[in-house]
Amino acid sequence: MAFSRCYFEVMASGKLSTSRLQYGSMASDRIYLLDFEKPLAELEKRIDQIRQLAEESGVNVSEEIRQLESRAVELRQEIFTNLTPGQRLQMARHPRRPSTLDYVQVISDEWIELHGDRRGFDDPAIVGGIARLAGQPVVMLGHQKGRDTKDNVARNFGMASPGGYRKALRLMEHANRFGMPILTFIDTPAAWPGLEAEAFGQGEAIALNLREMFCLEVPIICTVIGEGGSGGALGIGVGDRLLMFEHAVYSVAPPEACAAILWRDTQQAPQAAESLKITAADLKAFGIADQILPEPIGGAHADPLKATEILKAALLENLEVLMRMSSQQRREHRYQKFRNLGVFNEIAA
Repeated sequence: MAFSRCYFEVMASGKLSTSRLQYGSMASDRIYLLDFEKPLAELEKRIDQIRQLAEESGVNVSEEIRQLESRAVELRQEIFTNLTPGQRLQMARHPRRPSTLDYVQVISDEWIELHGDRRGFDDPAIVGGIARLAGQPVVMLGHQKGRDTKDNVARNFGMASPGGYRKALRLMEHANRFGMPILTFIDTPAAWPGLEAEAFGQGEAIALNLREMFCLEVPIICTVIGEGGSGGALGIGVGDRLLMFEHAVYSVAPPEACAAILWRDTQQAPQAAESLKITAADLKAFGIADQILPEPIGGAHADPLKATEILKAALLENLEVLMRMSSQQRREHRYQKFRNLGVFNEIAA
């Protein structure tokens, strides 16, 4: 949690440029660049080199720099407004993308993390607790990926075990008992598919969450902040509103798994991503997502403070609408929302 706070504080202080793509972990100087970001990174590097040479030689090249910076703005806009589904998947998985703990600790006035499922487990892949959002007591919970390899291993890459979903349900029942709205943040490739997870009842834990979330009387807002995959996402994804960040994805299965099943070749993942219709725009068109949250140019990781402001405003706006409804109206709306998803045809015998 301390790292999450530092991450935003450093970004806000200007020690890491929020207008550039090339920034690294506070723990290392490693630079994360996606393939389609490299032309922009090279142009920005060239601008820096010209500016440095001009300072050393005393030559005025302000006009040349202005033209190059203008071109960089155009190129950035061109790249990030025309991303393919496969590229959006890479954005959703970016290692510097803000996580649940990053968002929670910045948007909330107070935050107390709660642990354990009261059955002997405390899964670090799902975090949650009590918070205040603009003075309103709420329960916030979500998937938590790691910031580096060591942290990812500790949190199982955000893939929750049965204990994680039971912890989530315990927190949601607590919220329902005390009349606190529930805010969930989805960011997982899938539920943990290990043998031990099945032995402890992975399917039952997720199914129970689905059933119980339909019955809760308090408002529930679910937000896909990164990658929403399969039942792992659905386990905390039944709500009155489903929000998605612009470059987030939501799918029945990770594209790599889909490609392995259909073509027996994980290299076909980009084609699978296209066919699965995983983007926020696709899901909004299908009526699955209720609202798309715009991201700063370059993605949420390029300007996390701006992304946080957008998220907080959307949560407050939707929460205000839901709080005006009765619990019975919310449950009926939630039920009808999911009953109306999908298309089917009846064929007479």
